[in-house]
Amino acid sequence: MKRGMDWRDLQFFLAVARAGSLSVAARALGVDHATVGRRVQSLEQATGLTLFERHLRGYALTRQGERLLAVAEAMEREAGRVAENVEGGLSGTVRISALEGFANFFLAPRIGILTQAHPDLTVEMVTIQQIVSLSRRQADLAVAPTPPTGDRFVAEPLIDYRLFIYASPTYLAAHPPIDAPEDLGAHRFAGYVDELLFTPELDYLGSLGISPRSVRIQNSSIQAQMAAVAAGLCLGVLPAFVAATQPGLARVLPHTMTLQRRYWLITRADDGHTARLRQLASILRREVEANRALFLPSPDETSSE
Repeated sequence: MKRGMDWRDLQFFLAVARAGSLSVAARALGVDHATVGRRVQSLEQATGLTLFERHLRGYALTRQGERLLAVAEAMEREAGRVAENVEGGLSGTVRISALEGFANFFLAPRIGILTQAHPDLTVEMVTIQQIVSLSRRQADLAVAPTPPTGDRFVAEPLIDYRLFIYASPTYLAAHPPIDAPEDLGAHRFAGYVDELLFTPELDYLGSLGISPRSVRIQNSSIQAQMAAVAAGLCLGVLPAFVAATQPGLARVLPHTMTLQRRYWLITRADDGHTARLRQLASILRREVEANRALFLPSPDETSSE
């Protein structure tokens, strides 16, 4: 005979479903992994269901687990709406996934706006090259360079941004002059590692016609690329709002060698009406719009403005 369900076990179930492992879920909940394991086992005994497949790489939801996940998330959303209506502010934890450039150079310095307005809110930022899966609940909101396909997500344009070729004054003084695009063949560049480019939108160098032979410094970090440019090692293609954080960088051929890309604000379709995400998305849009000139500067402006 099945015993009664402890509804608190669902919180542990949700954490494991989203993290894919006991240890990661335990860190998120502030408990030890053995406690998480016991809670999951307790829920399986109470429901009579096998919720996870255990394997060396972690925990994967079974089909029964997927069905329970949908129910548990619906309960979580309703509980969040009740709390927001009663308390009048945002609380709990919200996770934002974004590319390193947007997250580190724009969003991170402005997190205080969120936390000051909502002192009970914890904001997590996931800054990895490949956007984490919203469908697996690894994030609540994503800022990405391409919109997802299908009807499970809502994607809205957030902001366009411009990119230019940048160099340090020391590099320009020590290397052949650059007066036209064909002069770039005599210079080396920093760029992304080719096989780590998960979307064509990030192939900045290819879009500008820079030969792969010229990309002599490759890594997965836009911050590392900018550091190489600032050190006078090479040229690099950087978003203008990122380069603006490094005083002294000069734009190279800004009127002819420039790109424009777009950031998309992405949420899950079933989360679109939650107050927490509505307010968070509204704050993001407001901050981005207030800094439009940072994302879309004129080619005639200097990068240190």
